[in-house]
Amino acid sequence: MADVNGLDEKDLYAGLIKLHILYHAVHEPIFGLGIIEELARHGYRISAGTLYPMLHGMERRGYVQSRDESMDGRRRRVYTATALGKRALTAAKLKVSELFGELFEEEPTKIPRPKENRHGRRK
Repeated sequence: MADVNGLDEKDLYAGLIKLHILYHAVHEPIFGLGIIEELARHGYRISAGTLYPMLHGMERRGYVQSRDESMDGRRRRVYTATALGKRALTAAKLKVSELFGELFEEEPTKIPRPKENRHGRRK
């Protein structure tokens, strides 16, 4: 995975990678090596040992479904998005768009502070 200024950001990128995988699975059947190469084009260095557990987890949660397929004389497991995966991607697009707007604002939005009761204690 990309390393920026010596920081290991795998945890931060895991959700983005899953969304990227789901995006492609909505548009066409995907397979392991193909999606590893696609992610690499965007700066994510991900191994098969990281990708396949992600795909299996996405399949267990119902976002993608897989099947064995013969491609160029080789058997591959290909993944496509389910109806749930398509709905999840649509919902995620709204959240990502909102976050993207906030990330690039000049002044960050203030986080509301907890209200205090009349004794100065937080509710």
